[in-house]
Amino acid sequence: MAGRLTVCPTPIGNLGDLSPRVRQALEEADIVACEDTRRAGRLYELLELEAPRFVATHDANEADRAPQIAKAVERGARVALISDAGMPVLSDPGYKVIAQCLERGVDVEVLPGPSAITTALVASGLPADRWRFEGFLPRRPGELERVLQSTETVVAFESPRRLPASLRALAALAPDRPAAVCRELTKLHEEVVRADLGELARHFRGETKGEIVVVIAASSRRASAPDTAFAVDALRRLVQSGARPRAAAGVVAALTGTRPNELYRELTGREPRR
Repeated sequence: MAGRLTVCPTPIGNLGDLSPRVRQALEEADIVACEDTRRAGRLYELLELEAPRFVATHDANEADRAPQIAKAVERGARVALISDAGMPVLSDPGYKVIAQCLERGVDVEVLPGPSAITTALVASGLPADRWRFEGFLPRRPGELERVLQSTETVVAFESPRRLPASLRALAALAPDRPAAVCRELTKLHEEVVRADLGELARHFRGETKGEIVVVIAASSRRASAPDTAFAVDALRRLVQSGARPRAAAGVVAALTGTRPNELYRELTGREPRR
């Protein structure tokens, strides 16, 4: 049988969220690449499955393990890739393993399943048509301000220890911004608090426990329209200095948010050649 790497999302708190397809992949696996062999072993115990060979694959050693795992798949091994919880790769190891397998042309199958990121996004009640994942919230005020300037809904992890300070810092910048703090998703003590950042900072003033996901509404400020006249003037100066119009138009467009063909047309009075 041909080898295959199967990316298996595992429950983020409720064992009942493990899909039948993931269970089958874990049951059939010859090798399980996992963050923590003890947690992987415990998962197999709970599922009452016979444990295969576990290969610890975490942030510190993934670069070394990835080629070994890809070679095993090439030789016909069925490898299941899991993280401690949720979907591998998303703020978890796994990218380098997948990249190695794809580079070698072996089969990679990704199974759908639990993710704290998407669960929190939907639970927040905030718009999800355009959103981005920030990883963990940054520490510096300037970087937090960048997060608040996003024109997309932002999803971010935060440690329970840092949550009160982060919420205070965010509230100081945008107290009326709608947001949600999602704690212990899918677990017994699941909590989703939806309010503006000022209220959330007051609510979570003390010590907090559990896994935390913060969701912040997009900024209502729209990006200003690009200044075409300024861009054309900059392009004209570059061309007068000896730059080629087409190449210079591309550079100026990238810096100003304008369209290179429009700049070229304004400068020369003719359409760019195709």
